[in-house]
This record gives sequence, C-alpha cells and structure tokens, in this order.
Amino acid sequence: MRNNIVHIGAGELVYEIRAIVEIADKLQQMGIKTNMENIGDPIAKGEKIPQWMKEVVADLVMQDCSYGYSPTRGVLETRQFLAEQTNRRGKTQITADDIMFFNGLGDAIQKVYGFLRREARIIGPTPTYSTHSSAEAAHAGTKPISYRLDPDNHWYPDLDDLRLSVKYNPSISGILIINPDNPTGAVYPERILQEMIAIAREYDLFIICDEVYHNIVFNGTSTKPISDIIGEVPALALKGISKEVPWPGARCGWMEVYNADKDPVFQQYVKSILDAKMVEVCSTTLPQKAIPRLLSHPQYPVYLKERKDRYEKFSNIAVEMLQGIPGIKVNRTNGAFYMSVVFKKGQLSDCQSLPIEIDEVRTLVEGLVAEPKVALDKRFVYYLLASTGICVVPLSSFCTMEQGIRITLLERDEQEFKHIFQTLGESITAYLNS
Repeated sequence: MRNNIVHIGAGELVYEIRAIVEIADKLQQMGIKTNMENIGDPIAKGEKIPQWMKEVVADLVMQDCSYGYSPTRGVLETRQFLAEQTNRRGKTQITADDIMFFNGLGDAIQKVYGFLRREARIIGPTPTYSTHSSAEAAHAGTKPISYRLDPDNHWYPDLDDLRLSVKYNPSISGILIINPDNPTGAVYPERILQEMIAIAREYDLFIICDEVYHNIVFNGTSTKPISDIIGEVPALALKGISKEVPWPGARCGWMEVYNADKDPVFQQYVKSILDAKMVEVCSTTLPQKAIPRLLSHPQYPVYLKERKDRYEKFSNIAVEMLQGIPGIKVNRTNGAFYMSVVFKKGQLSDCQSLPIEIDEVRTLVEGLVAEPKVALDKRFVYYLLASTGICVVPLSSFCTMEQGIRITLLERDEQEFKHIFQTLGESITAYLNS
C-alpha cells in the first residue's frame, strides 16, 4: 500500500473464545467428538426457550412497528421501563434519556473505548473478558493496564494493586468492574465495590461496570448494582439480555449513565457516544420491544430461578470434582456460568502432553504447540481438546499472567456434565504427571 492503513491497535484485537472453534472444527472433521465448553451461549448448549417467551416474540413479529427504525437512544417505552426498574430501588434516579441501546454489548464496548481520548486509559481486571481488554488496548494502541484478581482470595480484586496502579499512572481515567465476573464466576460483595468507588472518587475517575450477569447469582451470594452505591461518581453500567433471558442472537444490550451532570468532561464523552450511535441510526427494534414484556411476564422469575438453581447445583458438582487435584487452584463459581481453574506456578512445561489416538490429529496438535510463543496453558488446551474432545479456553487469553483454563457450566445433562469434569480432572492429573 502507498500508506500504512492498519490501525495502531489492530494487533490487540484477539478473541480466543471463538478462535479455538476453528481448531475444534478441524478436529471434528478428523473424527474427534467435541464438547464445546468454550463460549457462554446457553442456546448452543441446549437451553430450551419456553413457549410463553416465544409467544411474546411471535406477537411482536406480527406487528408492523417491529420492522421500523427505533429512536437513536432506543425504544422510548423500553427505556422508560428500564429506568423505572432502577429508580424503584430508591437509590440513583435516572430518566429514559440516561439509557442508550446498542447491537449487543460488544457494540457498546467498542463505542465506550473507541470514543475515549487516545491518552485516556481504563484500568481493568486481570484476568478479564477479552472483548473489554482488546477494545481498550486497541483504542490506546498498546497493552491493557490491569489490576489483579486474586485466585487465593475468591478471585476478588487486589485493592492495594488497584490503588497503587491508579496513584502512579496519571493516564488512568476510569476503572472497569465486571460483576459478576467473566471469566472467574466471582461475585463481589458490596464492601469491595464501595472501596473501588472510593478510589474512583479520590482520583476523579469514572466507573464502567459490566453487569450483564447481574441477575445470575447463586450459592447464597448477593451483590449490589453499581447504581445503588455509586453516589455522585460518574459511571456507565452495561446490561443486556443475551445471558439472562437468554437471547444472545438478539444482539441487544444497553448502557445506563449515572451522574453525567456532575462532570462536564464526562457529559461530553457520553454525548460523543450518542452522536456515534446517531450516525448508525439506531439499534435493532424487535428485541428492544420485547424486553418489557419478557422481564415483566409472571413466568419470568420462575424461569430465571430454575436456571440459577441448575447453575448452583452444577457449580458445586464442578468444584467438588476438581478440588484437591494436586497442582491447581479452584474457586467455586457464585455467579455467571463460568469456572476458572489455575495451574500453580511451575506446574506447566513445554514437555507435557496427553495421548492422542489418531495420527492425523496428533500431527496437527504437535504443529500447533510448536508455533512460537504458544502459552503453556494453551498447549494444555490443545492436548485436552485432541485427547478428550473437551473444548475450553486458555486463561492466558483473558489478559492475565495466570496459567489455566476457563470452562462453562452450561451443559444441561447432569451425567454428561459429571463425565466432562471427571475427564477434565483426570486429564489435568495425567498432563501434569507426563
């Protein structure tokens, strides 16, 4: 090319959660039966959408208004409904104009980071959901800035690490919180959220809180939505229906803005996101119109509780089957539907392997692990997939120095679920002893 047309942050756009699918597809063609435990799609894992939910959507499909543009911010009636859900808790009060719809939270995340000033950085957790870390790094054109989540303390944030990072890096302008967390499944108690907000207040930062899993908590845990404790600190809360309803194919998420009037710079930043949305015209109308009907339906809380009860049961099965295996750290999942398993330091090497029966598959995997700079936990993921068919994601792909895996808890068949985790545990032991 006459000029270099590649964006400075293009190399930071990595999404291993889906990238591993390409390898799994190749192995399937070679005769490996796979269990896809890599991506948080309840529908792909057999979640059955109830009839009443389908009838709500079907009724809207029959209405001509569902086929038109929505307002740029989103369908007014839906934004009013969501604002009232926040306001009825009696804490932070918002209006429909404080809510903005996007085509999924991936779209929202790209806008949130993409319209920051290049020099303004957002510090996020490590490990973190890769859509956030990739978008922040691509915006800045350099590696993400992170605060540590501690696997020896329930995956809670290391608040000393966060405070020192903010204190000594003046480019940090905001703090990302993912609660409940992806990829760890941790749910943060109110005291931790309060301390993170206090750091933002002290250093004049804003908060981004990804709450897409907020209503999927279990094992007796609870947490506060950021709106209820934010005080006067400027903040964005990211929400959606892809995991909770679940309707991931709707690509429908929204952003709630708190305290924009408290800071003119933050207010201008939020306006730039709205202006960008205006250029796109709007987000998809049909799922927006469905939200009030779905979330207010009398069967909805019953359906959500059934799902949460299943995740709770399976999270406890998983931790019971993996705890006590030498060489790894395991924390119980209390929210969302993921578990992160960490290999203890010094347990992994580039000499370990698992037996692979099919010669063609073995050749493929040996070629993959021989590539330059393949992370040690990614080696394990490749061998696990080729040897057992279980597809997980290396933890190192979630912007962390920790080595391990993230696996979903979405398999609905209990016997199959137990088989997956028993096989995983046996494979970890065999791999570490190889």
